[in-house]
Amino acid sequence: MQNISHSRVASVVASLALANALAGCGGHDNNGDATGQVVSELTVPNIAPTTNFSFDIGVVSGSRYYFTDRNNAALDQVDIPTKSFVTSIRGTGELAFAGLGPGPNSKAGPDGATAVGNLIYVGDVNSVKIVDPASSSVIKSIPVSTTGVRADEGCLDANNGLYMISSPEESPPFATFINTTTQAVVAKVTFTDAAGQPSAGLEACRYDPATDNFYVNNDGTTANPHGELVKLPGASIRAIATGATQNYTTLAGAAMYPEGNCDPTGLAIGPGADIAVGCREATTGSPLLLQIFDRTNGNLLASINAGGGDQLEYDPSSNRYFNAGSRWTATGLASSGGACSAASPCTPVLQIIDAAKRSLIKTVPSGNNAHSVAVDGASGQVFVPHSGATAPVGCSTCTTNGFTNGGITIYSSK
Repeated sequence: MQNISHSRVASVVASLALANALAGCGGHDNNGDATGQVVSELTVPNIAPTTNFSFDIGVVSGSRYYFTDRNNAALDQVDIPTKSFVTSIRGTGELAFAGLGPGPNSKAGPDGATAVGNLIYVGDVNSVKIVDPASSSVIKSIPVSTTGVRADEGCLDANNGLYMISSPEESPPFATFINTTTQAVVAKVTFTDAAGQPSAGLEACRYDPATDNFYVNNDGTTANPHGELVKLPGASIRAIATGATQNYTTLAGAAMYPEGNCDPTGLAIGPGADIAVGCREATTGSPLLLQIFDRTNGNLLASINAGGGDQLEYDPSSNRYFNAGSRWTATGLASSGGACSAASPCTPVLQIIDAAKRSLIKTVPSGNNAHSVAVDGASGQVFVPHSGATAPVGCSTCTTNGFTNGGITIYSSK
């Protein structure tokens, strides 16, 4: 396990930021390709220019793009070949999504979306909902708690038919594992650290089939208050007795890799042994980072001034990462408390990173609160939902860049 000092990270970022500035790669494509060009802009039902559009994670499955939409209490569906909005998939009764609910986000849904075969598993308040896109319906609700907070982001071990989803606002936070054949909960893993303190929360998770490990961003522990990358061996998860709960520190082979001053969000399995971590630093004035680690040992391989995002995706066809940098700023440093406000505004961008060189290729403007991204390598398209320019407050560039109304921006990925 490598200890990453804040001074070392700051030094690396300063060097990279200077190199990027000299090369002009913040907003220009030095390769002359079409990466990041806007190819279409789609509207979303019931989202007006002044609507605070509350959406979350997106995913591509087959020829459709899906993302979670709390305003419409739905999983929204876009047809990729025609670049057209198809429908908002809603449930009824116990199958209905929570929607905006009483607020805040911790009590709203839907949240994370994960493709599981021909179905989409969706995190919601107290539950995971299963959506069948073929019938445009919610077909099942799997309870994971009764506390009124959300099950958030998930990931899939397709080899063993095991789906993991985190409940970050529980006390302590926990991950639920669901058998995708029986669609039943088989185990839970709690997140209380070695000092006996609950995790500060859980963010994105990924499964690595090459090594049979789950990875999850832990928001903070006693040892690593601004985040750690946790490795959970798949074999240890499958060894948990059916219906039992075990703490992550007691799982055989589990490892915790410090992420420095990160406050992690997005996570993406990259080429080779790389794993990329999106940071959304809450420390005012901190460099906004995207960090790349060796997932076998936690060694830091690169620290790039390209953070302030939420969802992070790797596209094998272009060998690039795409980071939805909703809290990026003009200086590349975290705004006040890491949040966007009228007094301390953000300048949202889509960040495009060369996975081979572990370096920033370019940034392109995006819309307000554009923190969700999904990539379709087959068509070369990137999907980024966003809110209107004025709600929520704190976007200083949205109107100037033409992102007046809420909707979905489609970019070219290569």
